[in-house]
Amino acid sequence: MTEFALNAEVRSDLGKGASRRLRRNASLVPAVIYGGDKAPQSISLLAKDLAKLLENEAAFSHVITLNIGNSAETVLIKALQRHPAKSFVLHADFLRVVADHKLTAHVPLHFINQETAVGVKQGGGEISHTINEVEVSCLPKDLPEFIEVDMAKVELNQIIHLSDLKVPAGVELVALAHGNDLAVANIHPSRVVKEEGAAE
Repeated sequence: MTEFALNAEVRSDLGKGASRRLRRNASLVPAVIYGGDKAPQSISLLAKDLAKLLENEAAFSHVITLNIGNSAETVLIKALQRHPAKSFVLHADFLRVVADHKLTAHVPLHFINQETAVGVKQGGGEISHTINEVEVSCLPKDLPEFIEVDMAKVELNQIIHLSDLKVPAGVELVALAHGNDLAVANIHPSRVVKEEGAAE
């Protein structure tokens, strides 16, 4: 597992005007830490450090250590507000992680063996992904960086559902727990084949 850490500073100058000044003058991103049994805390982060962290997909589903002065907080990224045109982060919300409390987080799906899937190689089909991430519930120590979806044995016209996924011990799929066995991916007949048939 990769270790993720960011340095942050306590922010006392609050409000929209203060946030704008922060971004403009010091290339800092305003942020808030909340949750757990402590009051919300306003902090600021270096924009370039946050941007570098976010280049790694795993950062969104990983416990992050925020070093604030002489103390440290373990958190998850809960929400990011981005600039509508330039996509850089304007504000970040972090959720405190408590070791013995279950958390919910969105974890990416990694699809493997797509080119060699039975429905592709033998059936000439195409793979469609219905969802690319799932919401999980688990203790912080059990949080996976991603969940693999093995397409190797999937046949033409077959659908993979949440109940087909192999999830690590201690991890629960939130939608499945609520009785929603969502479709994840499927292999369908190739459009090219259909069009050629219609032309003939």
